[in-house]
Amino acid sequence: MERRTPLERLRNIGIMAHIDAGKTTTTERVLFYTGRTHRLGEVHHGDATMDWMEQEQERGITITSAATTCNWTHDGEPYRINIIDTPGHVDFTVEVERSLRVLDGAVALFCAVGGVEPQSETVWRQADKYGVPRIAFVNKMDRVGADFMNVVGMMRDRLGANAQPLQIPLGEGELYTGMVDLIREVKVVYDDESLGARWTEGPVPDALADEVAELRSALVEAAVEYDEPMLEKYLEGEELTEDEIRGAVRKATLANGITPILCGSAFKNKGVQRLLDAVIDFLPS
Repeated sequence: MERRTPLERLRNIGIMAHIDAGKTTTTERVLFYTGRTHRLGEVHHGDATMDWMEQEQERGITITSAATTCNWTHDGEPYRINIIDTPGHVDFTVEVERSLRVLDGAVALFCAVGGVEPQSETVWRQADKYGVPRIAFVNKMDRVGADFMNVVGMMRDRLGANAQPLQIPLGEGELYTGMVDLIREVKVVYDDESLGARWTEGPVPDALADEVAELRSALVEAAVEYDEPMLEKYLEGEELTEDEIRGAVRKATLANGITPILCGSAFKNKGVQRLLDAVIDFLPS
């Protein structure tokens, strides 16, 4: 008999993206880290789990919306995530629209170099139409020309999103090694040997201290708007705890008031576990 997952431990999410934002690779990494697959499937090898139609494996794009379930433990609690892998190709917009109707939340994937593409705008408008809460993942931070804050700006200008970073990258392009977590105010550096399964944490580098303080306070200010008790506390000048900030960010995200943004490189195995944590923390059950 199938074990029932309590609803508050369940997330039905879609991954929406432009065709080359690295969606299938990101989904493959999610399956790898959650224990669903035991080796990493690569799109350019034509063996990705989610791309099951022969035509998809040949073309390296996702045509139909595949669905898969995986389990993720966050803060010692088991969760179940159902992932709908939606097509990123403009010909398949109807398929995307159909999946958006049944989603509770979505992860919008952007390429750190290309940013917001025309297809991203189309899918974003559809998600707006159905009121789907979203978090964003700026992928391919290891690529030459990657520019995280440029993508944040494009999300604000072209999508009209209240885009609020939860992280900023440590280095970009070849120099990309990890990120700074704005809520916890720590830097996270990934260990390449372990395929990103291990990382070390440390204090925020001095060179980034001002930017981190500024972005963190912008995040808190945007989030507390949607959390009355936290807003009062904030306006009285009291310091909010990490959990209180996370709670306010969740409320703001569920109300479609903000879009929290994370960064990483799925191909280089950086940032995917934190993306899973954010799915649990900020998307609806």
